[in-house]
Amino acid sequence: MALTTGRPELPDFRKPPLAETVLSLQFEPLVGLTSAHIGVLWGRFRDELPLIEEHPPLQPVFEKFEPPSPAQVEVTIEDKFPVPRVWLLNRDKTELIQMQPDRLIHNWRKVQGVEPYPRYEPIRDKFHAEVAVLEQFLREEGLGTLTVNQCEVTYVNHIEPLGAWERHGQLEMVLRNWSRLPAGSFLPEAEDGGMRLRFVISNETGKPVGRLHVAIQPALKKVDNSPILAMNLTARGAPLGEGVGGAFDFFDLGRRWIVKGFADLTTPDMWRVWERTDA
Repeated sequence: MALTTGRPELPDFRKPPLAETVLSLQFEPLVGLTSAHIGVLWGRFRDELPLIEEHPPLQPVFEKFEPPSPAQVEVTIEDKFPVPRVWLLNRDKTELIQMQPDRLIHNWRKVQGVEPYPRYEPIRDKFHAEVAVLEQFLREEGLGTLTVNQCEVTYVNHIEPLGAWERHGQLEMVLRNWSRLPAGSFLPEAEDGGMRLRFVISNETGKPVGRLHVAIQPALKKVDNSPILAMNLTARGAPLGEGVGGAFDFFDLGRRWIVKGFADLTTPDMWRVWERTDA
Protein backbone atom coordinates (compact mmCIF):
# COMPACT_ATOMS: atom_id res chain seq x y z
CA MET A 1 0.00 0.00 0.00
CA ALA A 2 1.34 3.42 -0.93
CA LEU A 3 1.89 5.75 1.98
CA THR A 4 1.53 9.01 0.11
CA THR A 5 -1.76 10.64 -0.78
CA GLY A 6 -0.64 13.10 -3.46
CA ARG A 7 1.80 15.91 -4.10
CA PRO A 8 1.53 18.90 -1.75
CA GLU A 9 1.47 22.46 -3.06
CA LEU A 10 5.13 22.76 -4.00
CA PRO A 11 7.09 24.23 -6.90
CA ASP A 12 6.95 21.78 -9.79
CA PHE A 13 9.16 21.44 -12.86
CA ARG A 14 8.59 19.27 -15.93
CA LYS A 15 12.34 19.02 -16.55
CA PRO A 16 14.10 19.36 -13.18
CA PRO A 17 17.91 19.18 -13.23
CA LEU A 18 17.83 16.43 -10.63
CA ALA A 19 20.59 13.83 -10.88
CA GLU A 20 20.15 11.97 -7.58
CA THR A 21 17.75 11.67 -4.63
CA VAL A 22 18.85 10.13 -1.33
CA LEU A 23 16.85 9.13 1.75
CA SER A 24 18.92 8.11 4.78
CA LEU A 25 18.13 6.77 8.24
CA GLN A 26 20.86 6.94 10.87
CA PHE A 27 20.21 4.91 14.02
CA GLU A 28 21.92 3.68 17.14
CA PRO A 29 24.48 1.05 16.09
CA LEU A 30 23.21 -2.51 15.82
CA VAL A 31 26.13 -4.00 17.74
CA GLY A 32 25.52 -7.60 16.70
CA LEU A 33 25.09 -6.88 12.98
CA THR A 34 27.90 -8.43 10.93
CA SER A 35 28.78 -8.65 7.27
CA ALA A 36 27.34 -12.18 7.32
CA HIS A 37 23.97 -10.84 8.49
CA ILE A 38 23.96 -8.28 5.69
CA GLY A 39 24.69 -11.07 3.24
CA VAL A 40 21.66 -13.01 4.48
CA LEU A 41 19.52 -9.87 4.34
CA TRP A 42 20.64 -9.32 0.73
CA GLY A 43 18.69 -12.46 -0.17
CA ARG A 44 15.45 -10.58 0.53
CA PHE A 45 16.36 -7.84 -1.97
CA ARG A 46 18.39 -9.84 -4.49
CA ASP A 47 15.71 -10.20 -7.16
CA GLU A 48 15.54 -6.42 -7.59
CA LEU A 49 19.07 -5.59 -6.44
CA PRO A 50 21.35 -8.36 -7.73
CA LEU A 51 24.66 -6.44 -7.68
CA ILE A 52 26.78 -5.86 -4.59
CA GLU A 53 29.71 -3.58 -3.66
CA GLU A 54 31.61 -2.81 -0.46
CA HIS A 55 32.65 0.70 0.64
CA PRO A 56 34.12 2.27 3.80
CA PRO A 57 31.49 3.01 6.47
CA LEU A 58 30.12 6.52 6.88
CA GLN A 59 30.75 8.38 10.12
CA PRO A 60 27.70 9.49 12.15
CA VAL A 61 26.50 13.06 11.59
CA PHE A 62 24.20 15.07 13.90
CA GLU A 63 22.55 18.47 13.70
CA LYS A 64 23.13 20.17 17.06
CA PHE A 65 21.75 23.49 18.31
CA GLU A 66 23.30 23.90 21.76
CA PRO A 67 26.44 26.06 22.15
CA PRO A 68 29.59 24.24 20.99
CA SER A 69 31.59 22.51 23.70
CA PRO A 70 35.39 22.61 23.92
CA ALA A 71 37.12 20.18 21.59
CA GLN A 72 38.16 16.92 23.21
CA VAL A 73 40.60 14.29 22.07
CA GLU A 74 39.07 10.82 21.99
CA VAL A 75 40.98 7.58 21.58
CA THR A 76 39.04 4.54 20.42
CA ILE A 77 40.50 1.04 20.45
CA GLU A 78 38.73 -1.25 18.00
CA ASP A 79 38.68 -4.91 18.93
CA LYS A 80 37.36 -5.97 15.53
CA PHE A 81 37.33 -4.74 11.96
CA PRO A 82 34.48 -2.33 11.19
CA VAL A 83 31.61 -3.73 9.16
CA PRO A 84 31.82 -2.21 5.67
CA ARG A 85 29.06 -0.20 4.06
CA VAL A 86 27.44 -2.58 1.59
CA TRP A 87 25.74 -1.36 -1.58
CA LEU A 88 22.98 -3.45 -3.15
CA LEU A 89 22.30 -2.22 -6.70
CA ASN A 90 19.88 -2.92 -9.51
CA ARG A 91 21.30 -3.98 -12.88
CA ASP A 92 21.24 -0.44 -14.28
CA LYS A 93 22.84 0.90 -11.07
CA THR A 94 20.19 3.62 -10.96
CA GLU A 95 18.79 2.45 -7.61
CA LEU A 96 20.63 1.10 -4.60
CA ILE A 97 20.40 0.43 -0.88
CA GLN A 98 23.36 1.19 1.37
CA MET A 99 23.63 -0.70 4.66
CA GLN A 100 25.98 -0.55 7.65
CA PRO A 101 25.36 -1.15 11.39
CA ASP A 102 24.02 2.39 11.94
CA ARG A 103 22.67 3.40 8.51
CA LEU A 104 20.12 2.42 5.89
CA ILE A 105 20.12 4.57 2.77
CA HIS A 106 18.15 4.50 -0.48
CA ASN A 107 19.53 6.21 -3.60
CA TRP A 108 17.95 6.92 -6.95
CA ARG A 109 20.40 8.39 -9.46
CA LYS A 110 20.97 9.04 -13.12
CA VAL A 111 23.73 6.96 -14.67
CA GLN A 112 23.43 7.68 -18.39
CA GLY A 113 22.02 11.15 -17.72
CA VAL A 114 18.72 10.57 -19.49
CA GLU A 115 16.81 8.41 -16.98
CA PRO A 116 13.42 9.94 -16.04
CA TYR A 117 13.06 11.02 -12.43
CA PRO A 118 10.45 8.77 -10.75
CA ARG A 119 9.48 11.56 -8.29
CA TYR A 120 9.78 11.67 -4.53
CA GLU A 121 6.61 9.80 -3.59
CA PRO A 122 7.48 6.42 -5.19
CA ILE A 123 11.04 6.65 -3.84
CA ARG A 124 9.69 7.36 -0.34
CA ASP A 125 7.24 4.47 -0.48
CA LYS A 126 9.88 2.04 -1.74
CA PHE A 127 12.25 3.05 1.06
CA HIS A 128 9.50 2.60 3.65
CA ALA A 129 9.00 -0.97 2.41
CA GLU A 130 12.77 -1.61 2.61
CA VAL A 131 12.87 -0.33 6.19
CA ALA A 132 10.03 -2.73 7.05
CA VAL A 133 12.04 -5.64 5.61
CA LEU A 134 15.04 -4.64 7.72
CA GLU A 135 12.94 -4.35 10.90
CA GLN A 136 11.45 -7.81 10.34
CA PHE A 137 14.93 -9.26 9.74
CA LEU A 138 16.24 -7.72 12.97
CA ARG A 139 13.34 -9.25 14.94
CA GLU A 140 13.87 -12.69 13.41
CA GLU A 141 17.62 -12.63 14.08
CA GLY A 142 17.36 -11.12 17.57
CA LEU A 143 19.51 -8.15 16.60
CA GLY A 144 17.47 -5.44 18.31
CA THR A 145 15.30 -2.64 16.97
CA LEU A 146 15.91 0.57 15.04
CA THR A 147 16.35 3.64 17.21
CA VAL A 148 16.55 6.43 14.64
CA ASN A 149 18.55 9.48 15.70
CA GLN A 150 18.90 11.42 12.42
CA CYS A 151 17.08 11.56 9.10
CA GLU A 152 18.47 12.97 5.88
CA VAL A 153 17.05 13.92 2.48
CA THR A 154 19.42 14.97 -0.30
CA TYR A 155 18.70 16.25 -3.81
CA VAL A 156 21.70 16.46 -6.15
CA ASN A 157 21.14 18.78 -9.11
CA HIS A 158 23.37 19.07 -12.19
CA ILE A 159 22.52 22.44 -13.72
CA GLU A 160 23.48 22.58 -17.40
CA PRO A 161 23.76 25.81 -19.43
CA LEU A 162 20.95 24.98 -21.91
CA GLY A 163 21.15 28.49 -23.36
CA ALA A 164 20.68 30.27 -20.02
CA TRP A 165 24.38 30.66 -19.15
CA GLU A 166 27.72 29.71 -20.69
CA ARG A 167 30.53 30.03 -18.14
CA HIS A 168 31.03 28.99 -14.53
CA GLY A 169 31.51 32.62 -13.55
CA GLN A 170 27.95 33.54 -14.55
CA LEU A 171 26.37 32.45 -11.26
CA GLU A 172 24.03 35.45 -11.32
CA MET A 173 22.21 33.78 -14.22
CA VAL A 174 21.41 30.79 -12.00
CA LEU A 175 21.24 32.06 -8.41
CA ARG A 176 19.02 34.90 -7.25
CA ASN A 177 21.24 35.81 -4.29
CA TRP A 178 24.38 36.21 -6.39
CA SER A 179 25.17 39.51 -8.13
CA ARG A 180 27.68 40.26 -10.87
CA LEU A 181 30.23 43.02 -10.37
CA PRO A 182 29.03 46.45 -11.49
CA ALA A 183 30.17 47.78 -14.87
CA GLY A 184 33.60 49.42 -14.68
CA SER A 185 34.86 47.23 -11.84
CA PHE A 186 38.57 46.51 -11.70
CA LEU A 187 38.03 42.76 -11.43
CA PRO A 188 36.98 40.82 -14.52
CA GLU A 189 34.21 38.24 -14.50
CA ALA A 190 35.06 35.46 -12.06
CA GLU A 191 36.50 32.33 -13.61
CA ASP A 192 34.22 30.28 -11.41
CA GLY A 193 32.67 30.36 -7.97
CA GLY A 194 30.72 28.45 -5.38
CA MET A 195 28.63 28.95 -2.29
CA ARG A 196 27.61 27.17 0.92
CA LEU A 197 24.51 28.12 2.90
CA ARG A 198 22.78 26.76 6.01
CA PHE A 199 19.18 27.39 7.06
CA VAL A 200 17.59 26.32 10.35
CA ILE A 201 14.45 24.22 9.91
CA SER A 202 11.92 25.00 12.64
CA ASN A 203 8.61 23.39 13.56
CA GLU A 204 5.30 25.21 13.97
CA THR A 205 6.30 26.40 17.46
CA GLY A 206 9.62 27.82 16.26
CA LYS A 207 11.76 25.06 17.78
CA PRO A 208 14.75 24.05 15.60
CA VAL A 209 14.35 20.50 14.31
CA GLY A 210 17.02 20.38 11.61
CA ARG A 211 18.98 22.25 8.98
CA LEU A 212 18.92 22.69 5.23
CA HIS A 213 22.45 22.64 3.80
CA VAL A 214 22.98 24.06 0.30
CA ALA A 215 26.24 23.73 -1.64
CA ILE A 216 26.88 25.03 -5.17
CA GLN A 217 30.14 24.37 -6.95
CA PRO A 218 31.46 24.28 -10.54
CA ALA A 219 31.88 20.91 -12.20
CA LEU A 220 32.32 19.30 -15.61
CA LYS A 221 30.21 16.65 -17.30
CA LYS A 222 32.06 13.36 -17.58
CA VAL A 223 30.93 12.70 -21.15
CA ASP A 224 32.21 15.88 -22.81
CA ASN A 225 33.79 18.14 -20.11
CA SER A 226 31.10 20.77 -20.67
CA PRO A 227 30.42 23.07 -17.68
CA ILE A 228 27.71 22.33 -15.14
CA LEU A 229 26.90 23.61 -11.68
CA ALA A 230 26.44 20.96 -9.00
CA MET A 231 23.82 22.12 -6.50
CA ASN A 232 23.30 19.82 -3.52
CA LEU A 233 20.51 20.40 -1.02
CA THR A 234 20.45 18.28 2.16
CA ALA A 235 17.82 18.48 4.90
CA ARG A 236 18.97 16.73 8.08
CA GLY A 237 17.48 16.46 11.56
CA ALA A 238 15.97 14.26 14.24
CA PRO A 239 12.70 12.36 13.74
CA LEU A 240 9.58 14.46 14.30
CA GLY A 241 7.92 11.73 16.35
CA GLU A 242 8.31 8.23 17.69
CA GLY A 243 9.57 5.33 15.62
CA VAL A 244 10.08 5.07 11.90
CA GLY A 245 6.90 7.08 11.30
CA GLY A 246 8.50 10.13 12.91
CA ALA A 247 11.52 9.71 10.64
CA PHE A 248 9.36 9.66 7.52
CA ASP A 249 7.55 12.77 8.77
CA PHE A 250 10.94 14.49 8.78
CA PHE A 251 11.61 13.23 5.24
CA ASP A 252 8.42 14.95 4.08
CA LEU A 253 9.33 18.17 5.88
CA GLY A 254 12.88 18.06 4.56
CA ARG A 255 11.69 17.46 1.01
CA ARG A 256 9.38 20.49 1.33
CA TRP A 257 12.28 22.68 2.45
CA ILE A 258 14.50 21.40 -0.36
CA VAL A 259 11.99 21.97 -3.15
CA LYS A 260 10.81 25.37 -1.92
CA GLY A 261 14.38 26.40 -1.12
CA PHE A 262 15.56 25.37 -4.58
CA ALA A 263 12.90 27.59 -6.16
CA ASP A 264 13.76 30.50 -3.83
CA LEU A 265 17.47 30.33 -4.69
CA THR A 266 17.25 29.94 -8.48
CA THR A 267 16.28 32.51 -11.10
CA PRO A 268 13.08 32.76 -13.16
CA ASP A 269 15.24 32.36 -16.29
CA MET A 270 16.23 28.89 -15.06
CA TRP A 271 12.62 28.11 -14.12
CA ARG A 272 11.73 28.58 -17.78
CA VAL A 273 14.50 26.21 -18.84
CA TRP A 274 13.19 23.61 -16.37
CA GLU A 275 9.57 24.33 -17.39
CA ARG A 276 8.12 25.31 -14.03
CA THR A 277 4.38 24.64 -14.07
CA ASP A 278 3.12 26.33 -10.90
CA ALA A 279 4.46 29.89 -11.39
